[in-house]
Amino acid sequence: MKILAIETSTLIGGIAILDDSSGLIAEAKLNVKSTHSERLMTEIAHALEKASILPDDIDAFAVSIGPGSFTGLRIGLSTVKGFSYATGKPIVAVPTLEALSWNFPYCRYPVCTMLDARKKEVYAAVFKWEGEEFRRMIDEVPIRVERLLEYMGEKGGIFYGKIIFTGEGALLHRETIINRLGERAVFPPADKMIPSPANVAYLGLQKALKGEFSEPVSLVPFYVRKSEAEIKKDG
Repeated sequence: MKILAIETSTLIGGIAILDDSSGLIAEAKLNVKSTHSERLMTEIAHALEKASILPDDIDAFAVSIGPGSFTGLRIGLSTVKGFSYATGKPIVAVPTLEALSWNFPYCRYPVCTMLDARKKEVYAAVFKWEGEEFRRMIDEVPIRVERLLEYMGEKGGIFYGKIIFTGEGALLHRETIINRLGERAVFPPADKMIPSPANVAYLGLQKALKGEFSEPVSLVPFYVRKSEAEIKKDG
């Protein structure tokens, strides 16, 4: 089974093509300071061409569903829906913060994934490796970093020892995290700080093999909280 994955939750996004028999076929990461729409289709076309694969050869499309950039998530999802409608192939939705945690499989420490949510908050989730997969210790939530660290620093709580912090939110609040947790806070190399399209492809492939597809018409980004447009509309 071949799967094409799109990751556009942050300014550094990308695409990947994965086959369950031959492994990773292609991966491209993009640092886009304007919008993903300007380069996303070009990169997809380039990857397919270099791999000698046609869109109809893809068996399923995976998308990083959020949380993350509202605009980026909408672009990624609309692109995947376009391919799905054109080819008749199904879509699988992959939680962004879970895909980010897969930068650290088999890690003995909890992994705290963070993306910038603005408004002095981060989108955060915490995962712990158990057996052959990550288990959620804290579900995706928009939260102030100080409140999250307060919970992690409580004596006798579920957190003890070192914790890996990853994602743009971790970089943005690095000083605050270190001041609160000291040597307990571990920050990985730069290449492990960004969501990986290959991880989205891998998790999407696992869901596809289980038949866990999403309905294109009703599938929407996992924002966690309302976008500015929705807030203004409700107001």
